[in-house]
Amino acid sequence: MLFITIQDLEAAINYWRSQSPAVGEELHLCPEAAALAKPYALMIVQGAQRVPVEVLDEAARLAIQNFLSNT
Repeated sequence: MLFITIQDLEAAINYWRSQSPAVGEELHLCPEAAALAKPYALMIVQGAQRVPVEVLDEAARLAIQNFLSNT
């Protein structure tokens, strides 16, 4: 089983934010960063340091996989 750490999620969010900065008065995140924000927040609230990749939804899995392959 493959796990993603909270540090990996944070790095991926920062990567996607640098690739496509937030826009508009509301500062909407790009789709990739937005997909990773929910599991990241849940990990913080739950005090988790890592989660299985299988618990991520499809958008978050694609965002983290593309981040890992591009870095």
